[in-house]
Amino acid sequence: MAQRERTTSRDTELPHRPGRRLRLTAATAAALALTGGLLTAAAPTATAAPRAELPPTDADFNDDGYADVAASAPFTYVNGKKWAGALVVTYGKEGGAGRSKPYTQNSPGVPDAAEKGDLFGNETAYGDFDGDGYDDLLVSAGGEDVGGDKDGGTATILWGSAGGLKGGTTLKDPRPTKHDGFSELLQAGDFNGDGKDDIALGTGTTAVIDIYRGGFTRAGRTGGHSTVKVPLHTDASNGVRQLHSGDANGDGKEDLIVNGYERTQQGYNANFWLPGSSSGPKASAAQKLPAGIITDLGDTDKDGYDDVVIGNLWDSGIPGSARGGAVHVLHGTRSGPASGDREKFTQNTSGVPGSGEKGDAFGNELDLGDINGDGNLDLIVGAPGETVDGVSDSGAVTILYGAANGSGITGRGSRLLTQNTPGVPDSDEKNDFLGTDVHLDDLNGDGRADAVLGAHGENGGNGAVYPLIARADGTFKGTSGVYPSTAGLSGTRMPRLGANFAD
Repeated sequence: MAQRERTTSRDTELPHRPGRRLRLTAATAAALALTGGLLTAAAPTATAAPRAELPPTDADFNDDGYADVAASAPFTYVNGKKWAGALVVTYGKEGGAGRSKPYTQNSPGVPDAAEKGDLFGNETAYGDFDGDGYDDLLVSAGGEDVGGDKDGGTATILWGSAGGLKGGTTLKDPRPTKHDGFSELLQAGDFNGDGKDDIALGTGTTAVIDIYRGGFTRAGRTGGHSTVKVPLHTDASNGVRQLHSGDANGDGKEDLIVNGYERTQQGYNANFWLPGSSSGPKASAAQKLPAGIITDLGDTDKDGYDDVVIGNLWDSGIPGSARGGAVHVLHGTRSGPASGDREKFTQNTSGVPGSGEKGDAFGNELDLGDINGDGNLDLIVGAPGETVDGVSDSGAVTILYGAANGSGITGRGSRLLTQNTPGVPDSDEKNDFLGTDVHLDDLNGDGRADAVLGAHGENGGNGAVYPLIARADGTFKGTSGVYPSTAGLSGTRMPRLGANFAD
């Protein structure tokens, strides 16, 4: 199937390559009609709840106890510079989503300057990199020209403060001129268990991942640097596809999940688990996991080990695929993810609304969080290729709840969200691609994870972000959407706001 993919500085025509993650281009695979019912029940009036501690997995750039969300708009024109790129941070507050602030390379304190094709903000990751109590944001500019090195790429840390993100520092590229697209892939995590957030950076053309150890300063110092090489197929257009982190073996050191293509004749997509160690991710102990374009990690069954959730959006031809897409949950153990102990969810799973149809791309994006505040992780899944009521590629999002007994994710009681669902802004339109990205964050500090939905095709490709506030019964209260026009960005030629969220 043709599919949306991550855009790099080299993709001038935005081509479709099977096996790359649905990302930033103008169209997904064609989708057929949705046959299941929509979520139409009215939700009861929300009641006030005591403010809870912010979960450690939520970004909080101003340390006010409310989660903040960073959304990419990588194709933004800045002062007429095509695809210079931008991001928008929506700050949480009591009651829900608060102000939305844009950041570009022309923003005060941000290093460099907005230039054609920089793609600033295409990828982001957060962590408290200098240990001052404020979360910081790592931002890519994979198309940045560095001196005479065209498309060399840069990575910049925007620093958290009581007033939000302010100022920035550029990380030094350890191998300039040896690759293009430095920082195209980003992830943060404490890979060596020393209590400091580390950074992993990859490019889309090599299997080498740069690891920067924690101990970052605003003067540009780091706690050290090393590299790991993953057994991936690489060529001029293929290398690392995705990075994610979590502790699947419960040893207190975060592991790194690396997505790419196997070194086989078939060249199947695969995920590789690199366990954390005192020296960082351990490539020599890499374990191949099932195929899938996106992952998340969290303890869905409350046994003390993070489980690996894999989104496999392919209709066929890839191990584990299913018509319309699938999501797999691999349970963590003392020795890492147990490939033989897993569940598979599709739109044909009992209790899940709708049905799996070609091109739905169910599993294109996903995230874990406790939506109803019952202490069990729930799962949000994007299907941006879903056709709703005959409207092609309008997109949809599914909520799968954690079982009340803590046994893991279940299809029972699942909910479907579309732009025709009460509380979700706007309406279903062709090529909206609702579910381009999805995120769960506690925006209002009530102890429940709110849903943040990206629709990078909204308004003819301008894009939109929809924060939805979770109620105790698992339903959502809508808020105003965030658009380039309301966030202070140019709407010239499809900026694609909501293409990616920081994780």
